[in-house]
Amino acid sequence: MEKSAYLMENSFTAENILCYNPADVYSNGYKIRNPLKFPAPLMIFQLSVISLTSLLLCVGLKPLGQPNLVSQVLGGIVFGPSLLGHLKGVKETMFPTRSVMALETAATFGVLFNLFAIGVECDSKRMFRPGKKAIIIGISVFISSLALNMALAMLMRHFITLDPHLANALPTIAISQSIVGFPNTCSLLKEMQMLNTDQGRLATSAAMFCDIIGFTMGAAGFIQLQMEKEHSIERKMGSALSPLILVIFTIYFVRPAIKKTLKLRLEGKSIGENYFVCVLIIVLAYILAAETIGQHFLFGALLLGMAIPEGPPLGSALIRKLYYPVGKILYPVFLTTSGLKTDIFTIHFKTLWVISSLIFFSVLLKIGVMIIITRYTGLTIHDSVIIGLMLNSRGVCDVVFFNLWRISKALSDEHFAVVITISVILVTVIITPLLKFLIGAIEHQTPTKRRTLQHSKPDSELRIMVCVHDLQSVPTMINLLEASNATEQGPIGVICLVLIELVGRAAPLLITHNHSPGDIPEDASISLQIINALRQYELAYETCVTLQPFTTITHFDLMHEDICRVALDQNATFMIVPFHKHWEIDGSIGTSSRTIQNINSKVIKKAPCSVGILVDRGILKGSMAILNNQGGYHIAVVYIGGPDDAESLAYGARLARHQNVSITLIRFLMFGYDNARERKLDNSLIEAVRYENSTNENFIYEERVTRDGVGLSASLRTLEDRFDLIVVGRHHEDSPLLVGLGEWSECPELGVVGDFLASLDVGIIASVLVVQQQRVRGKLVNRAMKPVVLNNQDGGPYPDMNNNNAVNNGISTPRTSTSNDQPRWEITIDRAN
Repeated sequence: MEKSAYLMENSFTAENILCYNPADVYSNGYKIRNPLKFPAPLMIFQLSVISLTSLLLCVGLKPLGQPNLVSQVLGGIVFGPSLLGHLKGVKETMFPTRSVMALETAATFGVLFNLFAIGVECDSKRMFRPGKKAIIIGISVFISSLALNMALAMLMRHFITLDPHLANALPTIAISQSIVGFPNTCSLLKEMQMLNTDQGRLATSAAMFCDIIGFTMGAAGFIQLQMEKEHSIERKMGSALSPLILVIFTIYFVRPAIKKTLKLRLEGKSIGENYFVCVLIIVLAYILAAETIGQHFLFGALLLGMAIPEGPPLGSALIRKLYYPVGKILYPVFLTTSGLKTDIFTIHFKTLWVISSLIFFSVLLKIGVMIIITRYTGLTIHDSVIIGLMLNSRGVCDVVFFNLWRISKALSDEHFAVVITISVILVTVIITPLLKFLIGAIEHQTPTKRRTLQHSKPDSELRIMVCVHDLQSVPTMINLLEASNATEQGPIGVICLVLIELVGRAAPLLITHNHSPGDIPEDASISLQIINALRQYELAYETCVTLQPFTTITHFDLMHEDICRVALDQNATFMIVPFHKHWEIDGSIGTSSRTIQNINSKVIKKAPCSVGILVDRGILKGSMAILNNQGGYHIAVVYIGGPDDAESLAYGARLARHQNVSITLIRFLMFGYDNARERKLDNSLIEAVRYENSTNENFIYEERVTRDGVGLSASLRTLEDRFDLIVVGRHHEDSPLLVGLGEWSECPELGVVGDFLASLDVGIIASVLVVQQQRVRGKLVNRAMKPVVLNNQDGGPYPDMNNNNAVNNGISTPRTSTSNDQPRWEITIDRAN
């Protein structure tokens, strides 16, 4: 017998230890003894090999769009009896029988804490208020799948000659295929970046509701099995009431106690290590309590997880601390050990096709049910197929149930191998590319309606969407909104979207705010402060400004989807997003967020309207609100040429109408360079704006001629402290003026000029708004630079105004007409949608 620790059952006394040699736990080096012959080095080696193999498979399968689940289970199959484990030498060296207990224990802790984390992330309120569509989908899919799968299983048992073990296993497999696990759906959609799509939100809500039904039925079935094992009435009643008592104790004592404890800590203080340790102790106590009352230990972990308030401060802190040790090491061990138990050589052909038929029937059934109920859900057939595929997601729920049924002998090793390879791996491999294809087809149908400032109708409502992720950028954002000149003839509709990172929750939230704050989650409390500040702006211009606030709580890598979705749904014309850097009062960079920079880069590519990135340096200027600022708000519009500069010019023209705003339009020309067509287009746009502001004392037009990029940079540096805001286009179509400037670009999302103006080395203290005209799939809808047609009210064209300008101190100023009939000038640039 190998030397190790063997204890007598139910005893911890030294006299009952049969054999224990501490020297047999560690090898003390390969020169003395083979490390793989000892428990500790062997387990470390196994964990390392499992993690490395899963990582390599994940990298290899990522281009095919496969989730981590497939690579982790396949990693176990590689070392299991199906492949390398079939070789006796490999099995005895890497995964010998003596190591099974230790590896299974590690896997048990992995799935245990993973289910606890799933419980923490679940929004218990949302589970019981999923919405009408989600309820219809959840009930229809779950009940139909359960009934028809069981019917097919019974028909197979009746009409096909089956092995007794297979005949007994078919009902269990039929039940497993009826499961619509919320963790499965949420995990798959998160990896595929579909969690924030309309279909993804509806699928997760429906899966969450299905979990309520499935969990209730599963708990009732488990209680019934426990009662059947007991003989006395007292024990039967104990088996039935003990889990109910634990649930009631959790709801009415544990959860309120946790909330009360969190309220006692100082506001804004992070969760300390003591909280985390106490929670882990309580988790272990709950697991012990569940086992003591005859329930499975996973029941205790999941129940306590759902009692923890989701989101900050405690829920998010727990998820962060558990993410790497559990999510990246222990939980993959559980999936890999499931692969290690999979032996494809035990599978017979008849068993394979019978179980496979039942599995694929269930997959098609869910899709079919979704198509049938389109009349009640209002979904298109295309969306119904997508949601049906999403509800077929495989994940931790399936693997846990298959392992439990294998332990209880409801599934044999052969049946377990079939359901792991077909139901978990093959179904996932099939549905993921189908989902990508179908979602991609929807993205290619994005509407191409123009949503730009340049092509907006005069005096129409300007719908501006502002994205805010902290309080620091709110004052400058409100200043910009005030400068946009809301009037009764030209009102402004403000769509505010507060950006909050999703931590400690499983599913993202998109909240439409009303005047009642009762439904606002605790982690969205900052949004109330931001929205209240914007409400003050709305009240100050109550006859000409409307505010529609939203809050999105989602993962940063998916946040651009919500931003673009809200902009499209709310018909935004212009979207303003915050720059990823914040300045301190001494002029240095205070904070910098790469995640916000990535969001901005994605928004620029996918935005359904024009976009502006606001580089906020308001703290350096200390400017007051425009509403109360008698000194005025000084804005420079930099014009070099191109559609983006045309868009910034159109916005500058609107800003110029505000009585407290001074606009300086600075046009840069290159010495000796002349493109007649482009110059004519630029002249048409600029002259229209100049003529409109011919009587505006706060409007100044400058032309600056430079020879190259060095001259342009020197000229831009002169704007150092003259202005509160500089507006510039993002892209300038490879203008010769920009040669050499882009070589030191740090922030490509700002373009060459925008990056130069935002650079810390330049010394400019004005805020910068970098504008990009609407793109559709990365391209302009049509050539935005169209000649301006100037018409009077009778429709007659006015002559060219280039010769009607006087020169005053080097600044070209348009002359005004002396006619008594003042014409009404307007820009009518290709208004066709």
